[in-house]
Amino acid sequence: MYQILSELNKTSGITGSMLVGQDGIVIAADLHSGIQDDTVGALASSIISSVQKSLEMLKQTPLRQVTVEASQGKFFLTDVEVGVLVVTTEPSVNMGLVRLEIKNAAAKLKNR
Repeated sequence: MYQILSELNKTSGITGSMLVGQDGIVIAADLHSGIQDDTVGALASSIISSVQKSLEMLKQTPLRQVTVEASQGKFFLTDVEVGVLVVTTEPSVNMGLVRLEIKNAAAKLKNR
């Protein structure tokens, strides 16, 4: 898993990545953004839980990916069956490239 995260982090604009269980527990992490792993794990779990409940009410399940954009960067939260793949990026990242690389990493994680 760490190798998949490390490869993902080589993508231009990505500042870190991690795999978080549905309960917010960090499974594997390779963050370089200066944010603590546990904090990101708890944040990811909270966001995913809220969005899943909203999607269920709208009958739009299953959740595939959530993108959070902030002034200091972006967070991509992607369901990969074994957990949630969290990717942090720079603010002006090429979102198409990041989504493609996340898709490739997600496929690798699902096949493990």
